[in-house]
Amino acid sequence: MRITNSMISRNSMNNMNTNKTNVNTLNNQMSSQKKISRPSEDPVVAIRALRLRSNLNELNQYYEKNIPDAESWMEITESALKNMKDILTTIRTQCDNGANDSLTAEDRNAILKNLQSLRKQVYAEGNADYAGRTVFTGYKTNSTLTFLKDEEQIKYSIKEPVSYENIEDKNYYSNLVTVPTSANGVTGGVAMADMPQQVSNKRIRLSYENLGDMNADDLKYIAADGTETTLDGYTYTDANGANHTVTVNTATDYTTWANGGYQVGDDEVIYLKQTGELILGKDIANQMSSEKMKLTATYTKEGFKNGELRPEQYFDCQNITDPANVISYTKENQEISYTIAFNQDLVVNTQGSDVFNSSIGRDVDDLTNAVEAAIAAHDKVDKIKAMMKETQYSDTVSQEGLKQWLEAAEKEATYADDNMQKLYSKGIGKFDGYLNDVVLATTDLGSRADRLKLTKNRMSNQQATYEELKSNNEDMDLSDIIIEYTSAYTAYQASLQASAKANGQTLLNYL
Repeated sequence: MRITNSMISRNSMNNMNTNKTNVNTLNNQMSSQKKISRPSEDPVVAIRALRLRSNLNELNQYYEKNIPDAESWMEITESALKNMKDILTTIRTQCDNGANDSLTAEDRNAILKNLQSLRKQVYAEGNADYAGRTVFTGYKTNSTLTFLKDEEQIKYSIKEPVSYENIEDKNYYSNLVTVPTSANGVTGGVAMADMPQQVSNKRIRLSYENLGDMNADDLKYIAADGTETTLDGYTYTDANGANHTVTVNTATDYTTWANGGYQVGDDEVIYLKQTGELILGKDIANQMSSEKMKLTATYTKEGFKNGELRPEQYFDCQNITDPANVISYTKENQEISYTIAFNQDLVVNTQGSDVFNSSIGRDVDDLTNAVEAAIAAHDKVDKIKAMMKETQYSDTVSQEGLKQWLEAAEKEATYADDNMQKLYSKGIGKFDGYLNDVVLATTDLGSRADRLKLTKNRMSNQQATYEELKSNNEDMDLSDIIIEYTSAYTAYQASLQASAKANGQTLLNYL
């Protein structure tokens, strides 16, 4: 085949351009240290790069943002649980001290001061927050577990579940001594009928005191089929075959009930809004225990004190402060999950209602009241003994009268000491239970923290692996590029020289 000069020139130009393109490509790679600058240069590398970059970005989100956020949330929670455990342990220790039957006045005052101080802190740990989000309030992270100030105008309708497990004995006292302040008051002493009396009743204590009115049909029991049926008018047959009908009394005032001697019918349930109690007759109390009955009590409460629990964190309830804008809340399991790895979620929150039992504050109040009653009773005894030494009461009539007053005061003090001792003895078991709840929550939190730590280590290893894969897919080693570039540039220079010689001779040179 005849080779023409134009063919030689054209082929030389093509070869030079190819070498020049190769030099340009390697020069770009040497500058960027990347295999490609456009997807069209190597679609396989480009597709793999997109996939690796996407996975790496997602992994970085987990490792650098989600996991640290989850760690911080759980650390705040753990710190609050530790503080709560310390508080409950201290209260439990006070119960152990209060159960001692040989307390002095100084002992009682020390217990009272400690309990008053701890009462303010009982639920305060439940308001712990992380970055402005409360950690114990489920999805309502913008709300606190308790009221942070007195809210006199807020009104709720609360539906509180109670059961036979909440039934407990409670002692009530009448004819408490009022120390006389004059000789006329001392004369005559105290009649036997006016001596302090103790009455023991069964009760269910609700989560709040100073409640609003309740209708008889607002107290219901949960039947076997799960339906709620009004307790008022509930009939049953006891083991002896006797028929009973329950009556619910919601109209009795506490003062009226106390003046009547704290009496309750055998099948009567009395709602006391001032103290937030359901007083049970002995027969209905036994029936509830034998049948393991569960109840719901719906009541209203207007006005909350600083430190009281927000009802929406514990119960089905309605905020009815504004009748035209009623806000309803449903108590539900509200777990906050963080995605900490590919297809792996972790619950980071602990719900306040699982740890900060609504009965803790009420139990502390009962303990405090028992100490105050014992202190007051012994103060009365001391005052009467001091009066017996005063000159104005030295006559026989006054001394005889003061002896009766002293007998009444000592009887009241005996009742108060006995009640305090028994209440604190029961408190040991109760606060052991509350401590178990906190320990269980802490253990659960710890196990989740361990899972998070293991996942964090795995994510760290995966991050390094993906970085290496991404680098192997996209990056080039500079030393290799220089070698290739030098070789390509040498080839390009050789092509220029060869082209110059080949195109420098034509047919005219031989004519």
